[in-house]
Amino acid sequence: MKVAVIGCTHAGTSAIVNTAKLYPDAQITVYERNDNISFLSCGIALYVGGVVKDPDGLFYSSPQKLDELGVETKMKHEIISVDTDKKTLKVRNLVTQETFDDTYDKLIITTGSWPIVPKLEGIDLNNILLCKNYNHSNAIIEKAQEAKHITVVGAGYIGVELVEAFQQNGKQVTLIDSADRILNKYLDPEFSGKIEKSFREKGIEMAMGQTVTSFQGEDGKVNKVITDKGEIDTDLVILCIGFRPNTELLKGQVEMLKNGAIVVDQYMQSSKQDVYAAGDCCSVHYNPTGKMMYIPLATNAVRMGTLVARNLVQPTTPYMGTQGTSGLKIYEHNIASTGLTEGAAKDEGLKVETVTITDHYRPEFMPTFEEVTLKVVYEQESRRMLGAQVISKADMTQSINTLSVCIQNRMTIDQLAFIDFFFQPHYNKPWNFLNTAGLQALPAVETKAPVHS
Repeated sequence: MKVAVIGCTHAGTSAIVNTAKLYPDAQITVYERNDNISFLSCGIALYVGGVVKDPDGLFYSSPQKLDELGVETKMKHEIISVDTDKKTLKVRNLVTQETFDDTYDKLIITTGSWPIVPKLEGIDLNNILLCKNYNHSNAIIEKAQEAKHITVVGAGYIGVELVEAFQQNGKQVTLIDSADRILNKYLDPEFSGKIEKSFREKGIEMAMGQTVTSFQGEDGKVNKVITDKGEIDTDLVILCIGFRPNTELLKGQVEMLKNGAIVVDQYMQSSKQDVYAAGDCCSVHYNPTGKMMYIPLATNAVRMGTLVARNLVQPTTPYMGTQGTSGLKIYEHNIASTGLTEGAAKDEGLKVETVTITDHYRPEFMPTFEEVTLKVVYEQESRRMLGAQVISKADMTQSINTLSVCIQNRMTIDQLAFIDFFFQPHYNKPWNFLNTAGLQALPAVETKAPVHS
């Protein structure tokens, strides 16, 4: 069996390693256009902020490791075209510029995603940087050393983490987003507001509800960001607007979402037989709504890559779908979310109820007992849980993994009230705060006077 893999991202590395182990006789060839593989981009802010000193730890594989598994890794090789009917590839060696053809029996597409770059006046000025790969992270660190004022465009996870890292490195920081608040895709206002408050207290300028319209510069370097509401003087701009799937190669050959994400079935096969896809280049089954969606997360990618390998010869292990579960630490706040926010649920046209509790996570007789705030979103009629968010100075983020399992298994808010959790004063209360949320959402119990004969 001849297996070709395009792209060695999170999903690619996972698919390659597992394919090599499961099918030792397979001939596996990997084509990667970069000079490195498997960079953990989620760690960029930690690297930029100096928390991670050695970037080697952010790579969880290498061509040498793959070579030990019998995999041929062709670095700095770009796929020019794919013919999924003839099962052929046209390849360019980016070092020599030579081109050649290859064939495959099974094709694995793990081309990942690329940052969205708006077509704005001045976008090509120096010191306007992207934030995705290892080379980007090194450029950010180098340029940030000389910069006094850094502007981050985009208030998603990466943008928010970079803002914290820059501020802690003594920089003046401005955060711009066209939405009226940060992290609006992951958190409802009562949660994102707490992080915004921390940012303002640290002196970070919040330019929310503003859209960047152009950039201005001097001597070829950016020195001003122009928005629809004003202008911001700056030395360095980091674009963190979002990501698009890298799927131009397969356009018109496999089914895709409107944004170009490849649609796969529960066994990771595309609409074309023997063409599989995983990670940021494709869509995922989103359990809270039952729809195929684009949710580029490393967790989704490694699971999907592993499933590609397991299902490459015959369908054996179906994908269980995702809740888009994610976590974040900003200053003293530990935050995590899963599934739909209240706002997202209403945007989907769902009739939902919510329950929000604030409690001490463990008994008040303990030396410390930090507050934890939990919000659960559930469907009005079925009472099925659809999403949850948690925030605390104590690390209560694992509770969101528990709620992710509950949502995946279509449990109701009423069942949450009586799930069996252990009690130990070091960790929680006799009623775990997850139980408490369920109890507070319980409907009033109808009572009738006993009938006496």
